[in-house]
Amino acid sequence: MKNRYECYISIGSNMGDKEATIRKAIKMLAASDKIQLESVSSFYETPPWGKTDQPLFFNGALRVSTELEPMELLRVCQDIEQQLGRDRHTHWGPRTIDLDLLYIDGVEMDTPELTLPHKHMLDRAFVLVPLSEIAPGLRIKGKFIGEYLMRTRDKDDMLLIKRIRQRK
Repeated sequence: MKNRYECYISIGSNMGDKEATIRKAIKMLAASDKIQLESVSSFYETPPWGKTDQPLFFNGALRVSTELEPMELLRVCQDIEQQLGRDRHTHWGPRTIDLDLLYIDGVEMDTPELTLPHKHMLDRAFVLVPLSEIAPGLRIKGKFIGEYLMRTRDKDDMLLIKRIRQRK
């Protein structure tokens, strides 16, 4: 029997119809017969991080469960990005869609392609705010997500754009 992983993914866009692109990426991810969409956060408008001379982002977070191994899930996410026109020429630059694997329960890894937990996630409010919405009890490195969020400097720069009604 294969392992079943609980996975957290950050999703964002700052080009074109941001909300429509994010929704399309979520549908594409959920359409995979090997991925079950468990939860979607609200969407937030956030300032860019790293390279700041670009449009504001829409960001959110997803929880999925899957039997895919972490590298297989990464490839699915990268394939969706490519189908939606992601251009990877500028580090931290504008993007039509960005799907980042943040955390996979029970998995730690550090390879050139994938680091889990994501190496910058605990410093970014645009990741922690939506993540804390869908996983308030999540602990990483012995601390709750909210503990990391309290230390971020950019948490007050976020604007709630669209609250998502959870369906179960």
